[in-house]
Amino acid sequence: MNTITIRQLLPEVFRDEQERHRKGNVWLTELTFRRGERYMIHAESGAGKSSLCSFIYGLRKDYRGEILFDGTPCATLSPDRWAELRTRSLAYLPQNLSLFPELTVIDNIMLKNSMTGYCSESEIISMLKRAGIDSKRNTPAALLSLGQQQRVAIIRAICQPMDFLILDEPVSHLDEANNMIMAEMIDEALRKNNAGLITTSVGNPLIITPIIPLTL
Repeated sequence: MNTITIRQLLPEVFRDEQERHRKGNVWLTELTFRRGERYMIHAESGAGKSSLCSFIYGLRKDYRGEILFDGTPCATLSPDRWAELRTRSLAYLPQNLSLFPELTVIDNIMLKNSMTGYCSESEIISMLKRAGIDSKRNTPAALLSLGQQQRVAIIRAICQPMDFLILDEPVSHLDEANNMIMAEMIDEALRKNNAGLITTSVGNPLIITPIIPLTL
């Protein structure tokens, strides 16, 4: 996949507030995200950042307008095609992280990785070491701090082939040092796949460059 285009997109919940949501350069416009480029969407809480990510990933359909992948409307895609895209083209980190709390760190990551065999276990352990959480590999996710959970979820997200990586507030619970470590790992994954990045921020942004700023 080389392009994701949103055309006159607006969450249904904002349908009676259209003029208010024309102030940015995402809602109610035509915008194309291109593979290999990096985009940072900054907005206040409640502006629809998480909704946009969910719309693009196909988890929600409560919007007006269109989303197109390489010119093909998402509304025409079959469940099998969506499954293929989520395995091979679209990598996603939701704001709520969606870790399985009862599973260990390594099992959370390997469960995702097992669908593609993209990374070896030794590669995953190496990433955990870089992220400073190797000692937690056999710890259930529920027992980790939010910052540790966020690092696990980032590693899980990049353990697959991708054309686009969608990150919803990926470093909101990380200090600057850990932000930079995870940014380096994300940057390497993007370069390896020549992938595009769509990331959101309300406060603490992902420290990664170059990046195209957008607002909702």
